[in-house]
Amino acid sequence: QAVKQMDVVLTNSQYVKKRIKEALGVDAHVVYPPCDTGHFKWQGQGDFYLSLARLDGLKRVDAIVEAFMQMPDQKVVVASGGAEFEGLKQKAKGHDNITFTGWLSETELLHLLGNCIATLYVPEDEDFGMTPVESMAAGKPVICSDHGGPLESVVDSETGMYVGGNDLPEAIIDAVSALTPEKALSMRAACEQRALAFDTQVFIKKISSFLV
Repeated sequence: QAVKQMDVVLTNSQYVKKRIKEALGVDAHVVYPPCDTGHFKWQGQGDFYLSLARLDGLKRVDAIVEAFMQMPDQKVVVASGGAEFEGLKQKAKGHDNITFTGWLSETELLHLLGNCIATLYVPEDEDFGMTPVESMAAGKPVICSDHGGPLESVVDSETGMYVGGNDLPEAIIDAVSALTPEKALSMRAACEQRALAFDTQVFIKKISSFLV
């Protein structure tokens, strides 16, 4: 009933727009969420990959942990907290290449993002996902889900790599192997350029067009 009274319906991705059409029969307009791209900066390249997703089931960080448990020569930092924090820490016990930081300050997160090789973001049915945009703004490519919102920000083989299938940990292993430090560095300029499409100024201009 409320939707029928609306002049216009806005949504945050083409992925959700399709769901709105199927569920409500309404043609929504997409306005991507804003990212302050200047806030995220490339600072260098360390020897680790980075996961920033909240630790709950739909984010599938367990698949990232399982993948790196099979890659003792590759490091990952899981920089977040959530319901699965203790369980995942226990799961990775004895694997010194996997680091759990818990929740961090903004300064600490910016440092990790600015110095990682690449980020991993593999949620199930994500509406949009700001983490990939923030990662690209810092010049870091993204290993992301091959469905949902991340497909609208990350460009496969240009600003990251898509992973999916029945064996997600194996797909992540393959992607990490392919996305070497050298390969990630070669994507830096494309990542920074792509992130600008989601800058705050773009959001303001787009949403202003719907305001009377």
